[in-house]
Amino acid sequence: MMFLSKDQISPRCNSEAPQSGEPGVHVAAFRRKMDSGFFASRSPRMKVLAAFLAVSLAACAPAQTPRNYDRDPSLPADLPFSSAVVVGKTIYLSGEIGRAPGGTTLVEGGVAAETRAIFENYKATLARLGADLSDIVKCTVFLDDMTKFAEMNAAYAAVFPEEKPARSTFGVDGLAMGASLEIECLAVKK
Repeated sequence: MMFLSKDQISPRCNSEAPQSGEPGVHVAAFRRKMDSGFFASRSPRMKVLAAFLAVSLAACAPAQTPRNYDRDPSLPADLPFSSAVVVGKTIYLSGEIGRAPGGTTLVEGGVAAETRAIFENYKATLARLGADLSDIVKCTVFLDDMTKFAEMNAAYAAVFPEEKPARSTFGVDGLAMGASLEIECLAVKK
């Protein structure tokens, strides 16, 4: 039977001080435990099995996924949020109120007009990210007056004539800029 040294098992994770968030952190910590305490008195076979398990688990650990931040260029720079954050294929869209596309004032016309404006803004944000409205998989609607639900629902349904995303709707007391509703969505690029 052939036995491998710790360095042969995981040459990529040899550093005793690997970068934070990398799988090597777990392997280096495991190696220190193998050389002391419980594993110090164990057989070489037990050590190899334990090392193999540690490396296998480290290989399965998710790597750091880069994040890309998008900001609507029409928004004032002092607003403390991004329009969207992309992690892998998932797009986390900030809540939108019914502001005029490319502006910061609410559209007139009530809940239906604000709903349409929200999705026009989302359409622009998603286009900057190489996606579109059909990539939206979940929406959360915050409505300041639940008696306006049917009006919002009709405008919302017109945006998604085919496959509709999952959705939750909450009645709330007050929204930014006196908006009638805010919608927050999650999209996954195809």
